[in-house]
Amino acid sequence: MSTIIVLYPNTPGSRFDFDYFLKSHKPLVESAWRDKGITSFKALKGVSGADRATPAPYQAIAVIGFESLAALQSAAKDTAAALASDIANFTDVTPIVQLNDDLG
Repeated sequence: MSTIIVLYPNTPGSRFDFDYFLKSHKPLVESAWRDKGITSFKALKGVSGADRATPAPYQAIAVIGFESLAALQSAAKDTAAALASDIANFTDVTPIVQLNDDLG
C-alpha cells in the first residue's frame, strides 16, 4: 500500500473552507480515483502544536491510500490538473504534496 499526503500550511490570515473541502473536494477526489486504486481518504483538521499552546503547523491534512505506488502515481498523473484546479475553491495556500510507500 502507498499513500499521498497533502499538507495545507497554517499560514496566518489564510483561508480554508472545511465545509467545501469535506462536501465537495473530498468526493471529487474519491470519484476521480475510484477506478484508479484508491483505498481510503482521511481528512484531518489541525488543532494545535504538540505543546497545545502554539497553532498547528498545518490547518488540514489529507491522507489518501492506494493499492500500490504505481496506482498512486498513475492516478496523480491522469487527474492532477483537474483536482489541483479545485483547490482555489477552498483555500488560498499552496499545499505540500508527498507520495509515500508504506513500510508496515
